[in-house]
Amino acid sequence: MENINRVIFASGSGTSRAPMAAAIFRTTEHSRPIDCEARGLIVQFPEPLNQKAEAILISNGIELKDYSSKQLEESDFTEDTLVITMEEVQRQKIINEYEAANDQNTRLLNELVGDELEVMDPYGNSVQTYGLCYEVLKASIEKLMRVLQA
Repeated sequence: MENINRVIFASGSGTSRAPMAAAIFRTTEHSRPIDCEARGLIVQFPEPLNQKAEAILISNGIELKDYSSKQLEESDFTEDTLVITMEEVQRQKIINEYEAANDQNTRLLNELVGDELEVMDPYGNSVQTYGLCYEVLKASIEKLMRVLQA
């Protein structure tokens, strides 16, 4: 995946898992520069980062200043971009709704890194659930770095 220079994490409203994943990605050591962004699949208006997700990031030494959710758009799909979802249903939605999306440029995080389970949606649950989601994302993103460097 040496031709990938940009990663977009996409999920739900783009206020929890996607921005957490992007923030973790940006703070994880890279062997080469790769841009990283977060997008939502259903963003009717820009929203700030979920407060529980923000608390978990801060408690792990990551600050995401002035974050606002953005809708995934057709223009996000470029030759060197990989869109990564948290759930298979999200990946299928993208492939069905975006002309430029396909099985090569739109992937499911757990399958891409060889994990068994999808990344659970912490929305509406306790801050501890957000913490568990963070830990799963962190472990998966560390594996993702190895995949992107291969």
